[in-house]
Amino acid sequence: MTVVQDVPAGAAVPGAEEEILRLYRAHLSKGRATLAELFGSHMEVDSSGAWLTTSDGERFLNAGGYGVFIMGARHPRVVEAVQRQLHTHPAATRILLEPTAARAAEALVSVMPEGLDRVHFALSGAEAVETGLKLARAGGFKRTVSMLGGYHGKTLGALSATAKDVYQQPFRPLVPGFVHLPFGDADALEAELAAHPGEVCVILEPVQGEGGVVIPPKGYLKRVEQLVRQYEGFLVLDEIQSGLGRLGEWWGADIDGVVPDVMLTGKALGGGVLPVSAAVATRKAFRPFDKDPFLHTATFSGQPLLMAAVQASIETIKEERLVTRAVDLGAVLLREITRIARRNIPDQLVEVRGRGLLIGVELVEAGLAGELLIELFNHGVVANHSMNGSATVRFTPPATLTDAEVRILLDSFDKATRDLIRGATTMPEGGN
Repeated sequence: MTVVQDVPAGAAVPGAEEEILRLYRAHLSKGRATLAELFGSHMEVDSSGAWLTTSDGERFLNAGGYGVFIMGARHPRVVEAVQRQLHTHPAATRILLEPTAARAAEALVSVMPEGLDRVHFALSGAEAVETGLKLARAGGFKRTVSMLGGYHGKTLGALSATAKDVYQQPFRPLVPGFVHLPFGDADALEAELAAHPGEVCVILEPVQGEGGVVIPPKGYLKRVEQLVRQYEGFLVLDEIQSGLGRLGEWWGADIDGVVPDVMLTGKALGGGVLPVSAAVATRKAFRPFDKDPFLHTATFSGQPLLMAAVQASIETIKEERLVTRAVDLGAVLLREITRIARRNIPDQLVEVRGRGLLIGVELVEAGLAGELLIELFNHGVVANHSMNGSATVRFTPPATLTDAEVRILLDSFDKATRDLIRGATTMPEGGN
């Protein structure tokens, strides 16, 4: 197995950051380049466990990554499995039987709620969402309900379910037949289902991650399932961010004992090494794809290199008991982040919310959230904003954090919140 040096080979090359910024502006995105400048134009070149290293040798604790790194970066078991597959058979013809796809599907089904046993693999979360929506349409469900504040991706079908005007507006008209309802409002959902019995697909997240870590009322998810069954609808549960232990259970569905028609997963599924996602369905829901294997296909669906990562990732989560670890770590982090925030920024704080290792700190305005992200970075921690809840700073740390790393994260949050207030009180005098 290849060993990455502590200091990357490309570290401290004079002018390297400026050159990469130029290339971003020329070929990728001027906006991304501007965002990078807000964080000091640092360039990440190495990652291991909970840490990433920049080209100048600085190390940052990664509590971000949008939920990808439940087992940290470059977990040795996942890297070993991927390297082994890379040197034997990384890409398949998609015509013959291929063992890694079959074994990865079996591994994924083994941790799913009972009854979900048909798997379609993809690359991105949005592709998994498209798969779920297409299964609904193929099953005769032509009307789709998603939730305000929800996030399901930005391909055309997924974007139609992502109820955010700023993302949708440039691409309208979108896919017809989509309705957006308040998250947590079971009565509004029942009215829609009752008006269109046997026609409605419902897609939602058990916790809205990009919405700002919005947790629904107790019993809401179970009520959604009951209503969908009562009015003969179709239920797609988007666990692309919340699944694989992130909430302290294998799936958010497990918390309420819910079994959807289709479960969507991704992000952490590739072990923080490779991009891979999946839609896992009941036999009944998957029937259109069983009948015609060419109805919904993709060249890189189920490719061996990705499947090696999937199998190793699930085995690692099981054997290292990362789901249980997420419960224990999450309880400590939620308690302590709440305590620090209430002490240091009481007037700027709306609420700290969380379940497992998905934790959000909502501030009174989006600008403060952006400043807090920068202050966290200045104190060695990477966190994320929330695309549909821009006033919320989101923490999605690995379940592999050590006690020492937990202390570093909390100490950095303490310093960052203190500096947030200091900056706010001194800004008027500085003339900025």
